[in-house]
Amino acid sequence: MKKILTAALAMLVFLSLGAQEIRYFNAAELNVIGKAIPTAKDFTRIDTAAYKFNDKVIEEYACHSTGLAVLFATDSPIIKARWQTSQKNAEENFTAIAQKGLDLYIKKDGEWVFAGVGRPNMSKGPAYDQHEGTIVKSMAPGRKECLLYLPLFDSLDSLFIGVEEGSYVEPVENPFKYRIVVKGSSVTHGLAASRPGMSYAARFGRDNGFYTFNLGFSGKSKLQKEFAQYLADIEDVDAFIFDAFSNPSAEIIHEDFDTFVDIIRAAHPDVPLIFMQTERRESRNFDTWREDFEAKKQAAAEEEIRERMKTDKHIYFLPSDEFLGDEHIATSDGSHPTDLGFTYMLESISPKILKIFRKYGIR
Repeated sequence: MKKILTAALAMLVFLSLGAQEIRYFNAAELNVIGKAIPTAKDFTRIDTAAYKFNDKVIEEYACHSTGLAVLFATDSPIIKARWQTSQKNAEENFTAIAQKGLDLYIKKDGEWVFAGVGRPNMSKGPAYDQHEGTIVKSMAPGRKECLLYLPLFDSLDSLFIGVEEGSYVEPVENPFKYRIVVKGSSVTHGLAASRPGMSYAARFGRDNGFYTFNLGFSGKSKLQKEFAQYLADIEDVDAFIFDAFSNPSAEIIHEDFDTFVDIIRAAHPDVPLIFMQTERRESRNFDTWREDFEAKKQAAAEEEIRERMKTDKHIYFLPSDEFLGDEHIATSDGSHPTDLGFTYMLESISPKILKIFRKYGIR
């Protein structure tokens, strides 16, 4: 018995010595990036007190932390987090990590390298709003510059970053250059991405060193005047990239495209507007109604843009033939690209967009 007690005491001493005291810092006091226009709330991408959309779903999405990230540096060997989201459960097309979690990258040899995720607590329902966990641990000594992406499809009420007691946490200046606005549908929102940093908008920015703003609104991006006015109010925009034709019908495209562009052009007369054709959805393969509906949308989009290009030399059109590859494996449900789908998409659009950018000195 004495030997057992001695061994147990030794184990407790070992665990005590190995335990790490964690100190938490308010992420809102670090460098939160990704807001095209400043907002009153720390982790909201559009201020719904200033911009009214007459649609409760759009206003909910506007309060998401989609595309936002925190830049900070620390010398801690461990990074933890505590955060609060809405109470809703994860939705069918999202991983819980993408919808409600965190995605950390650390700079290594000049490149942002994946480091870990903040896994939301999904076992304590029905209120799935309180989360806490370790993102990465057992790191080597030294300063780490960190880029922490916030939830893609949820509101974020608070976020605290935890490090080992005695370690520092400090804000890092935004290393990304130019201001690239990406406006679109659920594809831009990142609906089937595995992690917050895996949306195509985030990847395009991270891969090329550009400061991108994710204005994806799942199912609600229909060339509305309210969105156009918000885009017009954004200052110092270097380029717009649009996934504009996934949600509206052919009729809406014909009716509203010119007005949408006119509002933006009045404020940004010489800024490149790069419109991507909507992808050829796999849900069309055997659904004849869907095939007809989607084909008409694509035809309307190309017709309107080609006509506008005759008088506007700063508008561009990117076909979508290669967005999903040809193996029929790049979506979660026939419509929404997975990480593989976004890889195919970026392989198609990135060289074309970068070529356009070079005409405007964006490099």
